[in-house]
Amino acid sequence: MTSRQILAAAALLAVVGPATAQSDVELPYWASISVDEARMRKGPSPDVPVLWEYRRKDLPVRVIARFETWRKIEDPDGTQGWMAARLLSRTRTAIVTGGIRPMREEPDVSAAVAYRAEPGVVGRITDCKNGWCRFDVGGRKGWIETDHIWGD
Repeated sequence: MTSRQILAAAALLAVVGPATAQSDVELPYWASISVDEARMRKGPSPDVPVLWEYRRKDLPVRVIARFETWRKIEDPDGTQGWMAARLLSRTRTAIVTGGIRPMREEPDVSAAVAYRAEPGVVGRITDCKNGWCRFDVGGRKGWIETDHIWGD
């Protein structure tokens, strides 16, 4: 194999890889926007109108359908449209909903409050159990109730 063929194969894997991996997952599933700017379109093609432009890396979305290298997503406001699979990640994130929410030191309502998160704050989630998720907002970590976030 020539170096040109190796580069072409690597480029193909870089383009196809995320879409292929995401095509194995059962619908619906949670994902997040993996880039600083991403466009939601009316249909699964770069030739159809843009419905919305997102400028919020890590924003959680719910993938509800697939078509080739496109994913139909739903955003936290309930808006649905199509996005290229390469713009999405399986990194688990969530957005705080409602009012200011406590992030506690332990997954218990009586635990000390480590931080408070305002509505619209996006963070990474891990370790969800019994109605709580470990929530990391720029290195500030705590447990938040799943009823207070969208994206778990």
